[in-house]
Amino acid sequence: MESFNVVETLQPAERALFWVGALITASLALWLVYKTITGFRIWVLGNGDLLSPKLGKWAVVTGATDGIGKSYAEELARRGFSMMLISRSQEKLDDVAKSLESTYKVETKTIAVDFSEIDVYPKIEKGLAGLEIGILVNNVGISYSYPEFFLHIPDLENFITTMINVNITSVCQMTRLVLPRMEARAKGVILNISSASGMFPVPLLTIYSSTKAFVDFFSRGLQTEYKCKGIIIQSVLPFFVATKMTKIRTPTLDKPTPERYVAAELNTVGLQDQTNGYFPHAVMGWVTTVLAPIDLVLNLGLRMNKAQRGGYLRRRKLR
Repeated sequence: MESFNVVETLQPAERALFWVGALITASLALWLVYKTITGFRIWVLGNGDLLSPKLGKWAVVTGATDGIGKSYAEELARRGFSMMLISRSQEKLDDVAKSLESTYKVETKTIAVDFSEIDVYPKIEKGLAGLEIGILVNNVGISYSYPEFFLHIPDLENFITTMINVNITSVCQMTRLVLPRMEARAKGVILNISSASGMFPVPLLTIYSSTKAFVDFFSRGLQTEYKCKGIIIQSVLPFFVATKMTKIRTPTLDKPTPERYVAAELNTVGLQDQTNGYFPHAVMGWVTTVLAPIDLVLNLGLRMNKAQRGGYLRRRKLR
């Protein structure tokens, strides 16, 4: 009789545990279905013909003569945009502009400025006057020449000023110049190229990592402010891409060419406010921000960059 009473007492608890387990299992199944459908939409179907000159005749790309910036210029020209190219070297700008004109039969304009200087924006504003701008790609950026401890960075005072001017001030000021005309037409796209280094602190690249975290926060905040006005502002956080800045010469699956990266990233516009832009990078982003403990990520970053620093300094001594 006693045994029977115990069983009777446990039965409601067992039923409750069963339904809790069933609810959790069903929720996980629904979450997996949702993530699968969403992933298929983003990484397979893409956004269709969202990025077309219907947004505005002109696309503006900063840092447009090399790497990711040049690939954005080429891909947007292929889609029919007239191109405004902004970078430091007029010679390189002319080369890229001629290539776009001959290959894609589009109109081009150029502005040669050094974004490390803060007095360049009146010149840019004058060059942009009267243009119907559909897309702005804030791509220009600089990094370290090699990983280094903060206090050991050569010419630290100027290094700080230059990196902030190029990586942060340029994004804010270019957005200031272009966003009002997008708001007036209730359409437009701004792509702010951050970095996976902005998703978590990166020791020995601390200033660079911090500037890219700013770009990410700035982009996501502005998107919340202006989404209701028909404007898309996207934070783009690539991992390594085979460019001159990363010093990667041989592309791999996880280190794509800039052309491959940009083609994939543009398909996420309008579907993700914050994106790694490329499916293998999205997986890496999930692992480093969700799966891996932040202390592990920081320590691995420190070890990797200390090894790169040591290698660089040894090679410099051998010269």
